[in-house]
Amino acid sequence: MTQTSPAAAPVQAPPARRDRRDRVHRAWFVAAVTFVTIIGAAAFRSLPGLLIDPLHEDFGWSRGTIGAAVSLNLALYGLTAPFAAALMDRFGIRRVVAVALTVIALGSGLTVWMTAAWQLWLCWGLLVGLGSGSMALAFAATVTNRWFTERRGLVSGILTAASASGQLIFLPVLSWIVEHHDWRPAAVTVALAALAVVPFVWLLLRDHPADVGQKPYGAKEFVPKPPPVTGAARRTLTVLSSAVRTGTFWLLAGTFAICGASTNGLIQTHFVPAEHDHHMPVTTAASLLAVIGVFDVVGTIASGWFTDRFEPRRLLAVYYALRGLSLLFLPMLLGPSVHPPMLFFIVFYGLDWVATVPPTLALCREQYGEDSAIVFGWVLASHQVGAALVAYLGGLARDVFGSYDLVWYAAGTLCAAAALMSLVIRRTPATPLPAVS
Repeated sequence: MTQTSPAAAPVQAPPARRDRRDRVHRAWFVAAVTFVTIIGAAAFRSLPGLLIDPLHEDFGWSRGTIGAAVSLNLALYGLTAPFAAALMDRFGIRRVVAVALTVIALGSGLTVWMTAAWQLWLCWGLLVGLGSGSMALAFAATVTNRWFTERRGLVSGILTAASASGQLIFLPVLSWIVEHHDWRPAAVTVALAALAVVPFVWLLLRDHPADVGQKPYGAKEFVPKPPPVTGAARRTLTVLSSAVRTGTFWLLAGTFAICGASTNGLIQTHFVPAEHDHHMPVTTAASLLAVIGVFDVVGTIASGWFTDRFEPRRLLAVYYALRGLSLLFLPMLLGPSVHPPMLFFIVFYGLDWVATVPPTLALCREQYGEDSAIVFGWVLASHQVGAALVAYLGGLARDVFGSYDLVWYAAGTLCAAAALMSLVIRRTPATPLPAVS
């Protein structure tokens, strides 16, 4: 298509070369780099559940104290996300992600020298929480919104699955390191994994299709790169103040908070120590979480495909209802060895793990348009607040009651409530958010 805009003309160049590459659009290469980047950052998410018992034994800290540090990490992971989405509009995806990975590496590496619980809060809670929050799913939402106009559900599913792939790659390795060489080498491994991704981000990631003279995938017309958006914090808070005046936001935030509580906060943080309570070896329990990661990839990509074809609200209702039912049965399945019913739970929970992300992201786009990435960042913040609460309360419940049974039953009940909430989300777009100058 011939360009008439003077600003766009210089990046249109050589059409013939772009035509030869039309069969593999550059957007797919950007999605691939994003996938690998999230995998590298996902290493840190594999470690907290493996550290609870070693830190308890090494320092004598209670599980509630350790869970509180993990809780801070999870809360910051979510609360940083909407600001990171706005910062990407101001400074570009590449700069924000490279800095975030460096902060993750710094926080994880410094834990090697900690001697007090406040240092765990500072390194793993504050630094890794802030860095990982800038690498949250708002990053995937921003890439999807900028580079794709078609296949958005599929792409968001693939990028969401990257976290599961990182868990799949690192969990068995980290659990083996913790069991045979202590937890400190595992923390160093996470730091090195985050640093290793930085060059890929800086050299290969691009902020916008206009940077390489292409249209977004599936677009009929060329889209000029928008100018940097100043006032990132103000814009983020303005979008939030508009979104909270719609009932849809609270329903999306509430259901996603329950999603975080029943995944990152509960299973990812407490499944390994819960199985260890039943005398299962740590490496075996961690391997079961890795299997969840395998099927999470399948389930999330499939959910993205479904989201492009079916009603997102109904998909969410089905996902939450089935997740809640499976959690109610989990206390009967825990034991010292792996048996078929537990394998069925692992496979099923893996398929459902973050299958909720593509339909939730689709509803944000449907309801909030151009500000959907920032709104989704705030919805993700609620996800991590839910995860943070259960990460702490789960450890506290274990200290008080001597088992996790009450936590499993409570989480199952919450998932049933999320299924009902999903069905009452409005079908028409919310009132458009005001433009931010």
